[in-house]
Amino acid sequence: MAKVLVIEDNETLREGVVQVLERMDHEVFSEAGGEGGLATFHLKSPDLVITDLKMDDVDGMEVLRQVREIDEDAIVIMMTAFGSIERAVEAMKVGAFDFIAKPFPPDLLRTRVERALGIREERRHTERLESENAMLRRDSAQDFDDEIVGDSPAMQRVLSRVKRAAGSDSTAFIFGESGTGKELVARALHRASPRAKGPFVKVNCSALAESLLESELFGHEKGAFTGAHQRRMGRFELADGGTIFLDEIGDISPAIQLKLLRVLQEREFERVGGEQTLTTDVRVVTATNKNLREAVDEGTFREDLFYRLHIIPIELPPLRDRPGDIAPLVEHFVEKLQTRTRSPARSVEPSVLSKLQKYSWPGNVRELENVIEHALVFADSEIISSADLPPMIGGESSPSGLDLGAVEARSLPEVLEDLERDLICAAFEKADGVKTETARLLGIKASALYYKLEKYGIEEGDGEAVT
Repeated sequence: MAKVLVIEDNETLREGVVQVLERMDHEVFSEAGGEGGLATFHLKSPDLVITDLKMDDVDGMEVLRQVREIDEDAIVIMMTAFGSIERAVEAMKVGAFDFIAKPFPPDLLRTRVERALGIREERRHTERLESENAMLRRDSAQDFDDEIVGDSPAMQRVLSRVKRAAGSDSTAFIFGESGTGKELVARALHRASPRAKGPFVKVNCSALAESLLESELFGHEKGAFTGAHQRRMGRFELADGGTIFLDEIGDISPAIQLKLLRVLQEREFERVGGEQTLTTDVRVVTATNKNLREAVDEGTFREDLFYRLHIIPIELPPLRDRPGDIAPLVEHFVEKLQTRTRSPARSVEPSVLSKLQKYSWPGNVRELENVIEHALVFADSEIISSADLPPMIGGESSPSGLDLGAVEARSLPEVLEDLERDLICAAFEKADGVKTETARLLGIKASALYYKLEKYGIEEGDGEAVT
């Protein structure tokens, strides 16, 4: 659904256009003149403006000029009588997207609107990608492994392998348990490569159904399936000249495996519903926490694709196998999360570090980051103590009475609810009962916080729950 502004002084025509657009499920605003139309544009920031060319107060050309001053990428369609087509053509020369001659059938209006909104969506999609890539290019000014923290021999071997592999265009295959930092390694490969100025495009292959993943990877043509209202570029097109990172590659279906094999072999593909063969110049980096050799033996993953992906394997060790990296990682996360948590803590007690080094870390580095964030929120001094740690890591009993025995005796959802409640109470107290500040500290929307406050019976005051 898009927001569309209709400006037309003929009431009958205006209402007819509005009716067509509303049947297309768009949010429509309408005005009888250019002056009112410009005021509404300021207030509503519509995705598309459809305006009459000839109006008494402010005509369509002036509407176009002022709208483009506010938003140079604004999409404007001009409606014009047959005798004013020359002026409509002139309007297109100065920035109008299209014009439509009156009278016009509803189908023609729908077609023009779908095309205009399709262009708008493509622009936004490209802008988002360019913004992400700009951030990545800014990051590339730093040493490529700044985010990969670890002094252990195992991590030094990983960094050495990444540095050697970065200059190649060969497909890299990153594998390791969940939370070990596979995406960080993929980004490091890109930043240190000759493609660093190109895009880095990530696709989570496990997050989408097969049909949606195919469209996400290769794009689709208008009408290729229900809901495909306009053509859309796929991730392989958007990554041209850069790197595409296919995360959770072990979860793709046999049909997608076959299409991916063709891209790797020939660098060619077609959009869903399309016949034109497209080419792409990308480096492919993949990651998985699954054993793909076993998947090949079981017949669920193509052997030829496995060997195409496995050219440069990079294995990330689990955190439990490199306890010497915990100290620098803790220091890194304390500094990284300081702004978000507004914590007074700047370091940890030696006993805390000892407990962290003895824990098995099933969630690896990602779990360690979450634990440090939890501790920073609970800390009320410059040094994180054992009491600030979650109970399962060896912290003291929380206000809800959780301890390691309780964790073992209760279901995971119950344990997580207690931890969530404690975290909300701590943030609520730190924010002096101000709900908007509490939501900001927790990194959630205010509406989500209101729901959780009601769910757990937390009320204004000292941050304690009502019992």
